[in-house]
Amino acid sequence: MPQGVSVRFAVLGPVRVWRGAEELDAGGPQARALLALLLLRAGQPVPVPEIVDVLWGPGPPPTALNVVRRHVGSLRRLLEPGLPARTPGHRLVRGAGGYRLVTDGADVDLVRFRALRQEARRAVAEGAPGRAVDLLGRALTLWAGPVASGVAPDVRERLGADGLERERLAALREAADAALQAAVPGAVLARLRQAAAAHPLDEPLLARLVLALAATGRRAEALATCRDACRRLAEELGIDPGPELQEAHRTALGGTGDGDPAEPPPAEGVVARPVVPAQLPHDLPAFTGRHSELAELLDPLAGGEPVGTVLVSALGGMAGVGKTTLAVHWAHRVADHYPDGQLYVDLRGFAASGAATDPGEAVRGFLHALGVPPEHVPQGLAAQAALYRSVLAGRRVLVLLDNARDAEQVRPLLPGTPGCLAIVTSRDDLTGLVAAHGARSLTLRPFDAGQARDFLAGRLGAGRIAAEPRAVDEIVARCAGLPLALACVAARAALRPEFPLAAVAAELREARGGLDGFTRPGTPVDVATVFSWSTRAVSSAAARLFRLLALHPGPDLSAATAAALAGLPPRRARSLLGELAAVHLVTEPAPGRYGFHDLLRAHAGDLLAEHHTEAERQEARDRLFRHYVERAHAAGALLDPSGDVPAPPPPPPDARAVPFADDSAALAWLTAEHPVLPAVLRAAATTGHDRYACLLAWSLEPYFERRAHWHDGLAAQRTALDAALRLADPALEARALRGLARAEGRLGLSDESRAHLDRALTLFTLAGDTVGRAGTHRSLGWACEQEGDLAGALRHNQLALELYRTAGSRPAQASVLNSVGWYHALRGEYRPALARCFEALALLQDLGDRYGQAATWDSIAYAYHCLSRHPHALLGYRNALTLYRALGVPYPEAGTLTRLGDTHLATGDREGARAAWEQALALLTRLGHPDAERVRERLAGREERSGAG
Repeated sequence: MPQGVSVRFAVLGPVRVWRGAEELDAGGPQARALLALLLLRAGQPVPVPEIVDVLWGPGPPPTALNVVRRHVGSLRRLLEPGLPARTPGHRLVRGAGGYRLVTDGADVDLVRFRALRQEARRAVAEGAPGRAVDLLGRALTLWAGPVASGVAPDVRERLGADGLERERLAALREAADAALQAAVPGAVLARLRQAAAAHPLDEPLLARLVLALAATGRRAEALATCRDACRRLAEELGIDPGPELQEAHRTALGGTGDGDPAEPPPAEGVVARPVVPAQLPHDLPAFTGRHSELAELLDPLAGGEPVGTVLVSALGGMAGVGKTTLAVHWAHRVADHYPDGQLYVDLRGFAASGAATDPGEAVRGFLHALGVPPEHVPQGLAAQAALYRSVLAGRRVLVLLDNARDAEQVRPLLPGTPGCLAIVTSRDDLTGLVAAHGARSLTLRPFDAGQARDFLAGRLGAGRIAAEPRAVDEIVARCAGLPLALACVAARAALRPEFPLAAVAAELREARGGLDGFTRPGTPVDVATVFSWSTRAVSSAAARLFRLLALHPGPDLSAATAAALAGLPPRRARSLLGELAAVHLVTEPAPGRYGFHDLLRAHAGDLLAEHHTEAERQEARDRLFRHYVERAHAAGALLDPSGDVPAPPPPPPDARAVPFADDSAALAWLTAEHPVLPAVLRAAATTGHDRYACLLAWSLEPYFERRAHWHDGLAAQRTALDAALRLADPALEARALRGLARAEGRLGLSDESRAHLDRALTLFTLAGDTVGRAGTHRSLGWACEQEGDLAGALRHNQLALELYRTAGSRPAQASVLNSVGWYHALRGEYRPALARCFEALALLQDLGDRYGQAATWDSIAYAYHCLSRHPHALLGYRNALTLYRALGVPYPEAGTLTRLGDTHLATGDREGARAAWEQALALLTRLGHPDAERVRERLAGREERSGAG
């Protein structure tokens, strides 16, 4: 090579080489791949076997070594033209069993990139973030595309090109941090946008994009970016955003800018996602009246006055006066003042069934909406309420507590710090709330005649109202200004525009009814007259369905459930529900979900008692509970094919439901019915349907497990145990004890759990229930693992396997085979572990059990890792991750990611290990799981080893 002519190389993009200003032809794809490998090692020797592995992968041709030598010779002559044949040369030298490309560092773009990044880090440490931004900008400019682009994809993968892409993203994140520190966020904004588009699930990158957008005044775009990121994480990975993205969201909201008070940290160990809840019911499009009350409510907000808690009550406890309508309308008007979201719960304080919403249930629902992992919610209402207040601290959230029974029901749900607005509606005046919490009180009265006329005009048109003033006067008088009654009358009149209003008034005059318990004595409101008139306006079939709906414990139901309750085909039930909705006897708060006002429920209950015998009511209840048990049992069997919940009684041939298509459809049904199922379970247990209560609780166990609803599961299993004890059936008692023990174990109540499992095993043994014994041994095995007793865990699962084989249960055998293999692996017995796991995998694939397959791939990968068969381990872990992410189960996914990181580290891929551990840490942190600390230790240990090297 002529003296003074420089040679430069590029691998950060296409593989290229220059001599002076002239670009050289680096040869064909395989020659370029060899050059890329030498450049990625940056002056280090690359053993010949590794070159062969990278160029060909498994099964190289017999001529591989000769081909490598030819490529080496061609590269030598390219880099040193005129070099005599068989002369070693000075650029590409042989040594240490391989080949090394001699460089001076500055001639390889990758080396220059890393040097600039190191210099930028020193600049930050020296307090010069602006210089760091410039250095990192120069470093990032060196990238002309994906590493070694143009090389075959499988060869690029074996080169480890993806690891270098992580280096580029890390440098970009460092540039963003420096730019924010130097107050020049615009310097990195374009690059951040481009990288985020290419990596839409990279949370640290997205967090910095949000911060840069907010810092450059693009607050709306920052919040929209955050919302989109949260949606993608939920839809594609089934996870919530991690701490960095949460903090970026809070900053974008304006809580940590210069001059703003520092936001209090969340409760220790609790990570709430920055997804903004939006739970308000739909606003009424034709809201009329209440102008003075609305102005009174809006005034303090217009003046910037902190509102705190507002109580919207009713005169004399009157129902149907429009408290909820006003509260919801006002909440929608002021929602923009509360950018951290809106929470809503119907407390059902005066439900005709008497089943008011438990405050603990409401608090847990709010915590879930705010992103707190269910398994991190503590035991006891006081602790749960304290956690709820801590999560709300420093946020601006609107909380609408509808239909409260008393102050005691409300207190745990009130925010504890300024900045939030709590709106409470109740028939009671809740004087305790006013006295103890300084709540502002607004008491609603029925409409006066003018307001009632305006209300009717808004629904029926001013011309129709003006045309028949005397009829309108009579309608207003008979409705006595009650908005709910006026709404029912207006709906009926709107459906019959050809009817004169005089005919409507005459129908009202002739109707009769009574709901005295819901009005103040002496108040001239004949609500039942209006309701009776409405029920007479619908078909007899619709009226019958309306009456039977009183048996449903609420808060809402589907058309399929209404069909089961009434013993009708689903299509017929939907038609009748539409008929009832048309006259406002039921509402449709969400597509396909139906409910009705407490007053209407009470009226339906009165009519039910009047028109139906006790036997007919019991038959309807039986149909209702059987419907829920059948659907829950079918769904649970898809989520956990190895489960052993007894089958419910077969339905009548004409009542068979359409089966779920797959476990995703089953999960969707359970999610939609989740707000209803606890009430149904309680109703079954309190109306003499104890066996249904047991079956429902056990069928829901896989769902509560999959979604980590541990507290709901615990309550359900306690209800089931009480029901089993009332039935005095030892077999049911054993199953209830086992279900309760599993829920207790998940919540850390290990002493109670172990005692209940021991008692369950005794009862199953006495009953001769082989499958029940097997399931209990599996639970005892899990308990042993938590206590560190691996020998006990293996022994219990081996016993379970033998029992399942005796019983002939293939799904359970498949599942427990993996458990046996896993415990063999934990004990260092890798050959038997793999034998058991592959046996399990074949069965699980045949059965279509994706969850079981994911767990088994993880076990297989762990055994291969321990045998140092790392490529096999990496493949197994990736298979497990694919399945876990499709199923949306973050905890086992985190475990697999942790072990994947261990395997990456064992292969020398430190960046791959770090990436896997960081993903695992993000999942475990938002789950609030103690395993997060172990992952932190791995990350810290890796960095120490890296620094030491």
